[in-house]
Amino acid sequence: MTVSSINITTVCVPSENKSCCSCESGYAWPSTGCSDLISCPALSRAPNQPCGYTRERPFNGPYCEPQNGDSCGMGEPTVMNMSVRLDTAFHDDLRNHSSQLYRKYKADLDKAFKASYGCLPGFVSATTTGFRPGSVEVNYRVEAGSASFQQLEHSSRFVTQYLDEPYSIVPTSFTAEITNRTNFTVSPAHIFEGDTIQMVCEINTTSENMTWYRDSQIILNSSRHSVRTDNNTAMSQAFLTITNVTQEDSGTYKCTFANRYRSLNLIYEGTKEIQVSPLRIISYSNDYKVHCNSPEIQANSPVLFCCIDGQLPLLTGDWKVNGAISITGVPSFSSNCTEYKLNMTDSLCLAEHSGTVTTYTCELQTGHGARSSRDIRVMYFRAAQVRISSSVNTTVSVGYGFSLKCESDTSNYDSISWEIHSGDRIQAVECAACIRTNKSMATSMLVVNTATQDWNGTYICTLSQDSLNSSASVTINVIPLPLKQHILIDPAGAPIMCGTPQALTCCISANSMGDYDVKFVVQEKEFQAEKEEQGNFFCYSYNYTETECREKKLEAYCKFVNSNEQEVSSNSINLSLIPDKDLISCSENNTFGKEGDILKKSCSVLNTTFIRGSNIYKCFNSSWKMEKNDCVSEQINNLLLMAESLVNSPSAKVGLPNFLQNLRNQTELLQNDNSSANLAAIVTILYNISSIPVEAKQSTISDYFTTVDIIVTDFKKELWADLNEGQVPISSLLLNAVERFSENLQPVNNTIPHLSTETLELQGMVVTEHSHADYNKNFSRLGNLTANVLIDNIETLPPNSTIVSVAYSALGHILPVKENMSVNSLVISTALSCERNQNFHINMTFQKENISLKMPLCVFWDFKLNESRGGWNDRGCTQTEEGSNVICSCNHLTPFSILMSPDEPAHNSVEDYITHIGLAISILSLVVCIVIESLVWKTVTNNTTSYMRHVCILNTATSLLIADIWFIVTASINVQKRNICIAATFFIHLFYLCGFFWMLSLGLILFYRLVFILHNTSKTSQKAVVFCLGYGCPFVFAVTTIAVTLPWNTYTRKDACWLNWKDSKAVLAFVIPALAIVAMNLFITAVVIIKILRPNIGDRTNKQERKTFFQICKSLVILTPLLGLTWGFGLATIIRNSHQTFHILFALLNALQGLFILVFGTLWDNKIKEALLKRNSLSRWSSQQTKSTSLILVTPMFSMSYPFSRTFNNLCGKTGKYTVSSSEPSSASTENISKSDSLLN
Repeated sequence: MTVSSINITTVCVPSENKSCCSCESGYAWPSTGCSDLISCPALSRAPNQPCGYTRERPFNGPYCEPQNGDSCGMGEPTVMNMSVRLDTAFHDDLRNHSSQLYRKYKADLDKAFKASYGCLPGFVSATTTGFRPGSVEVNYRVEAGSASFQQLEHSSRFVTQYLDEPYSIVPTSFTAEITNRTNFTVSPAHIFEGDTIQMVCEINTTSENMTWYRDSQIILNSSRHSVRTDNNTAMSQAFLTITNVTQEDSGTYKCTFANRYRSLNLIYEGTKEIQVSPLRIISYSNDYKVHCNSPEIQANSPVLFCCIDGQLPLLTGDWKVNGAISITGVPSFSSNCTEYKLNMTDSLCLAEHSGTVTTYTCELQTGHGARSSRDIRVMYFRAAQVRISSSVNTTVSVGYGFSLKCESDTSNYDSISWEIHSGDRIQAVECAACIRTNKSMATSMLVVNTATQDWNGTYICTLSQDSLNSSASVTINVIPLPLKQHILIDPAGAPIMCGTPQALTCCISANSMGDYDVKFVVQEKEFQAEKEEQGNFFCYSYNYTETECREKKLEAYCKFVNSNEQEVSSNSINLSLIPDKDLISCSENNTFGKEGDILKKSCSVLNTTFIRGSNIYKCFNSSWKMEKNDCVSEQINNLLLMAESLVNSPSAKVGLPNFLQNLRNQTELLQNDNSSANLAAIVTILYNISSIPVEAKQSTISDYFTTVDIIVTDFKKELWADLNEGQVPISSLLLNAVERFSENLQPVNNTIPHLSTETLELQGMVVTEHSHADYNKNFSRLGNLTANVLIDNIETLPPNSTIVSVAYSALGHILPVKENMSVNSLVISTALSCERNQNFHINMTFQKENISLKMPLCVFWDFKLNESRGGWNDRGCTQTEEGSNVICSCNHLTPFSILMSPDEPAHNSVEDYITHIGLAISILSLVVCIVIESLVWKTVTNNTTSYMRHVCILNTATSLLIADIWFIVTASINVQKRNICIAATFFIHLFYLCGFFWMLSLGLILFYRLVFILHNTSKTSQKAVVFCLGYGCPFVFAVTTIAVTLPWNTYTRKDACWLNWKDSKAVLAFVIPALAIVAMNLFITAVVIIKILRPNIGDRTNKQERKTFFQICKSLVILTPLLGLTWGFGLATIIRNSHQTFHILFALLNALQGLFILVFGTLWDNKIKEALLKRNSLSRWSSQQTKSTSLILVTPMFSMSYPFSRTFNNLCGKTGKYTVSSSEPSSASTENISKSDSLLN
């Protein structure tokens, strides 16, 4: 073996008991022992010599090895930010890098740092980076290989050896921060709000202390933050978990590992910038509208989608469906989107849910907790099944009415419209008054009261659901038939001579397309008429000869029958028979008459029509003289025809504004006209068109009001006086017309304009859901007079209802008044578009026109007064005079008579007070009665008869008490609260009937004991009968009534919480059983009287006669209220226009039913008084006084000399007190009165 060369790798120099070993050039220490290399004292190392490291002697390795990439210190250098403190004062020059002091400090320190740290494995550099105050903090950076804590601390101790003494380093102030040796990881990589994230810091050494920071703030354990560490001999780990992160959690996160070894603080630091983003769904399906039974939709189902603004491989999601129509689908997912293809199933898309919205919620999830959702609304529509039914087959005649009912299986729709198609003409039906739509029932009723040729054609009812229209059609053929007012009669009235033919003529326009069978009817005898064409008219005539020669009145008319077998009759021709030709004085043109006879001839005939009215002649001095010309002018006649056509037209609402403008223009042209016929015709026109709803535009209202201004001027006062003498005063008709016009005004942009003309001023408002202010309107534009209208609590009115008030300055002077009275203020008319509720209050303040007049009286115009002629009425209003003003307060309460009367209630303050005070007394009395009965029950019910009597009394009192309490409830609730109102009506009906049937039970027990004296029935059987009668029968009546009428919405009145009369006659379910029971109990009372009058053995003495008479009177006084006979006065209130006395008497007697029960059924019963006295331990004398009575109550006695007492003893002993009482609730009914009020003096 030959040694060719020897390479020395490791050189060791002994030093005491250790050696200082170093590697030769080209060799390096192995990485396995790199962390154990502790440098020899720096001063012992020669310049430019490799670093030596202390080794124990003897040194047995490891030795240096050829240098390679795995050698000690050969990896990526570690950057260590270090600092040390000098125990010297800080000078500001150390801030200036160019200062001499800064340069000196840096040079000295750099030299010392390089010498001290130069032997660290893999050393690169050591450089001073700056100075900080406190004393002097030196910041420096060291780049070297991965050094252990001991190596770094050992090298730091050498720094002081290379510095002069003035630097005065604090040995324990060395700190090292290592930033690029910390492995900082974050999961997940993309962080969204709601995620749970985990941060992990790792260092390849052990560490004692670990701290997490966010933007320099220490992070501790909390509900959302979890901090933990994991240490072993080779590694330290720190974990930070944050749940449900938000954008506020974004920031710079830092982890630090801190160790201290002798003089060195070593800190490993890692930082990471964390950005939390919202999980945004940036694209998604728009809201859909789907016609679910459309073939196209069935074939191509809609696809819903939503996408986020990034790619997430773990993206998951879910779709949720919420809606009445639950159509689901199939989901699919990609890295950033999800789709949902709907499974369109026709059976799930029900008609009743058409138009409803189903919400599809798309929810996307990252897999780490973050989620985002988006609602996509799909509105499903189903093509409605629409059908039309008609009240006629296919034809109807002109002048006759018909109705069409459009029904749909879909109730959720936007609108229902009607159109008439006739040839090329398509006409929309826009008459709001003739279309009644019930949205909840999905029906629309088109009611045509008077058909004209405009209504001929095919009717199409279209139901609109968004853009989906469904329709049905029906054809109505309107067969020609002249309207009554279009038949000209001649003469209109005439005297005729016996035995002499009288020509009777009826003419119609030749434009009337129809073949009619025309007959004249005289005294119910028919005569065929002959047809003749006269110009533009077809005239039908007949020469009538009266053969029965005696003075009498005859009535004739012509009757037209068309091919549809429908007929119309003309106005009557009034004929007066002259029996003797010797009486004839006038005989011109074969028209005969005696002196003073009246002849009415038709007005002149125009081209295609005739003038309305008549010419009146009087036989005077053997000649027919013109008495009066009642013919209207041609212009007004045309307007009258146009108005009649417009009212009956399908497009009445559209055509009204133009017609009003034309009417105003023609009226202005004729404003100096002195014809009462024209004036009456204009009022008729105004009344007819007032039924047409119209938009409340300034121009439309102004045209209507200006027309009124012209016809109420002082110039026409004499004409008004003449017209007011008719059957219905024309001024009353005008007032009604203006009221109806204002009530039918439809708001424009939710407002009613404030408008005034010469004699009229209009103000109004629309009630909204947020209306809280009172209705308070001042009228000050009509001359020097002012007025105010105040209505509080308008929030109780239904939303979108309107209140319109009109002030009149001239109308009050043309309305008829009583002698010695005059209208002394403006007239105010207030109209509500909704039904008035029970708590309606209106206050009006009027300024007096003539201050000298005394005794003001608040009045309103009552159209029903004076046999429907109308007149001023002061019922229900009170007045307060304040200087020149009078305040009128109207508060319409309801008396009891409404319960049994189909008439409208008389709002009388006397009845109101009786009703409410009587109810209070009755309720209190019934409570006392029930308490007393419960206290003495065991004492007074010791035999069957007494027991049954008290059972009837107690149940009667209980039923009436509950009914009275429910009546109080109705007085305090709003009639618009329909469900509460229905419940109150049901319980009032039920428990008042219970009271009646318990009265009947008591009467039947009395009858049984009087007639079947020796017959006994068990107590159980009697109880079963009376309880079935007392509660079973009323329950059947009440439940049957509500079951029959409630589905048709006719159970209660529209303006009151009581049984309906007008629509369903439901109130008869109370009236009939109540009056039947009254009749039955009246019969029982008669039996009692007969028993009393039954003769005794032998003749009666005068004393016995008087006693018998007294017994009869006493029985009538007691039994009349106790058996409910006072309700018999209800018969008088049922009669229309019954006298007010019956209403007051009825209210008085029946409001106090509870008091009658207490007095006659309880307090007058000696046995009850005895029981009460014993219970309260009163005097012994009092008990002895009642002893005999008690015995009689237990053992019935039969005294031949006292028949009344004998019969009563069978039932209740000597006292014989039967108490049956009732009290009846009341409800408001809309008065058929004007809403116009004024002040009379």
